[in-house]
This record gives sequence, structure tokens and C-alpha cells, in this order.
Amino acid sequence: MERLTSDRPVPPHLRGGVVALGNFDGFHRGHQAVVGRAVDLARASGRPAIVATFDPHPVRYFRPAAAPFLLTDMEQRARLFAAAGADAMLTFRFDAALAGVSPEAFVTDHLIGKAGAAHVVTGLDFTFGARRAGDVAALQALGEARGLVAEAVSPVEDEGTPISSSRIRMALAEGDMDTAAALLTRPFAIRGGVRHGDKLGRTIGYPTANIEMGEYQRARYGIYAVRARLADGRVFDGAANLGIRPTFDPPKELLEAFLFDFTGDLYGEPLEVELIRFLRPEAKFDTLDALVAQMDKDCAEARRVLAETL
Repeated sequence: MERLTSDRPVPPHLRGGVVALGNFDGFHRGHQAVVGRAVDLARASGRPAIVATFDPHPVRYFRPAAAPFLLTDMEQRARLFAAAGADAMLTFRFDAALAGVSPEAFVTDHLIGKAGAAHVVTGLDFTFGARRAGDVAALQALGEARGLVAEAVSPVEDEGTPISSSRIRMALAEGDMDTAAALLTRPFAIRGGVRHGDKLGRTIGYPTANIEMGEYQRARYGIYAVRARLADGRVFDGAANLGIRPTFDPPKELLEAFLFDFTGDLYGEPLEVELIRFLRPEAKFDTLDALVAQMDKDCAEARRVLAETL
């Protein structure tokens, strides 16, 4: 899959394609339906399938002080789009210029001009243009006048309620990883470079790979059963602490993953950690011996959970 940016036109071999258009953060079941429809249309008509997304997320542009909320980073999104059958991922840079574009200009200059779209597929709630003045009806009307076909995919429901990124964020905040995974169709995963920590874990027999949370939605603080994917493709089960480590001073917000049966150096390497099951809240221990005893129990429980979760 090719990766494209909106600062230059889509290359000729990808023009005239079917474009799935949206933020697609999380790429949950509803997003998958939109992209799936675009891919099906593209294959049926012999056209390229392009997934267009935005970076940064418009919420981050309009509300820069908003708490972290992302469900995927751009690398994860690209991998998910490729697996869904996209030929290319087009990233629109969401800045002041794009935020101020009229709906007409967005269709003419960006979708048709830069993206070379012949057909656009969105969700029913998609809005675009300055002050969110454009909706699906406007997209269809503006497109029809310019030879661009536009259609919208109805929301996908789960237990009678539309699937949304907000529902997934709420599940994560509650530590309900099973619900989040069901809506996403995969475990929620945090990806980042392994950084140096204070190396206290190795002194008590639990060396950890430490990842900063960045812009990811914060799941409930606590201990998790996890699976970690290394840069070379190897996968290790483990247990992780997500939070501020109240036993240690000063507190640091980190995801600290202890990988079972792993030996080696991961510093500076990308690591993706799937949060499979919430085990318990964070707790403060009076002694290191008490902490180690609890970690022994946590790892035993994580192994049990993961053995039942393939």
C-alpha cells in the first residue's frame, strides 16, 4: 500500500479512484464498513481504492488542550487500511488552511483536484469544510455538479446502539477491554518506542519495556495481561502496568510491560502492546517484597488469562 500526503497531487496511476473519507481513528467496525464499501466498489470497477484520513485529528486542532484521546497512531492506521484492501492511504494535513476551506473548495480542490477522486464513500455523520458547513447531502450535491459520485454508509450497530469511537473510549476508561476489542475487532494496542526508565524493575526480577502514552486514550490505570509485538514480528505474552506507579517516587505516567520469556535489549525499538484484560487497579505497597509478591500473582494470573485468549 502506498502512503500519500495532501501537499502534492495523487500520482496518475491512483487517480480516478474510489476514496473512503473520514478520520477513521480506531478503525472500528463502523469505519471498516465504510472502507469495505469503497474497496468493493473499486474492485468491481477496476479502480484504485484510497483511504483518506486527517492528521492531526481535527479535535486536536480545534481543542489543543483536550486530553489524549486517540485509539490508533498513523502507523497502526496504515497497517489496518492495507489489511482492509486499500491501495493507498492519503493523509490530509489538518491545519488552519484546511480548517478554513469552504465545502465547495474542499470538493473541487482537494477531493477532485488533489485526490483525483471519481467516487467518495463516507459515514452518514461526516461533516467537512469551514465551520463544518458541509454534510453528506452537500457532498452529494457538490459532487454531482462536478462529476463526482458520493455515497454514505449507515452506522454499524452493536446491541442496538451505533458503534462509535466514543463508546470505545468509555470502555477503555472503565477497563472493559472485552467490549473495546469487540467494537474494534481487535485488542486496543499502544505503540511506541521503548525508552530508558529508572531500571528499578530489573533489580527486583521484573525488567520492563517502557512506553510513553503520548496521544493515546488512557485506559483505566492498573495492571493488564498483554501481548507485545516486536519490530521483528515476534510476539510475547506479558503483564503490564499502565499508570503512574504509586509505589515509586516521583510518579511517572508510563506503560511498563514485562514480557514473559524474553531476553534482549529493546531500547529505541518500536513495540506494540495489546491490552488484553484488566487485572486489578494500581496499588501502593509499603515494601518492595510486598510489591514483588503481588507481581508474582499478577504474572501468574496474566499467564492464565492469556492461555485462554488466543
